[in-house]
Amino acid sequence: MDIARTVGTRATCPRASVGAVLVRQHRILTTGYNGAPRRTGHCTDVGCEMVGGHCLRAVHAEANALVQAALHGVSLEDATAYCTHQPCINCAKLLISAGITKIVFRDPYPDRFAQALLAEAGVALVHYEAPLAVGSPA
Repeated sequence: MDIARTVGTRATCPRASVGAVLVRQHRILTTGYNGAPRRTGHCTDVGCEMVGGHCLRAVHAEANALVQAALHGVSLEDATAYCTHQPCINCAKLLISAGITKIVFRDPYPDRFAQALLAEAGVALVHYEAPLAVGSPA
């Protein structure tokens, strides 16, 4: 999860720093962060295009991680996605279609339909809670 958080620091949409890491058998396959599509202006340079509280310019971290796999010919069958945020419905559909079998997320994003669709597809959705540091109050 720390790697997903670090990847998210590269985000070019100031609305949220989201990171995703796709892994199989403890090996990183691809990473992604939220930002503008290739060869287009980043939100940090040209501004966000906001509609209904969402930036239309930014591609979500999960989608960017999937695109990286496609560009480099990496199969994602039976992989796990580690995401800083719970995937939205559109990313959930993409992750299901790519063959992801487990999604571990840190920050909840309440999307009941995404949760229902992931459950229907048999994709495990796991809320990650960071372990307490040694010496921290319980």
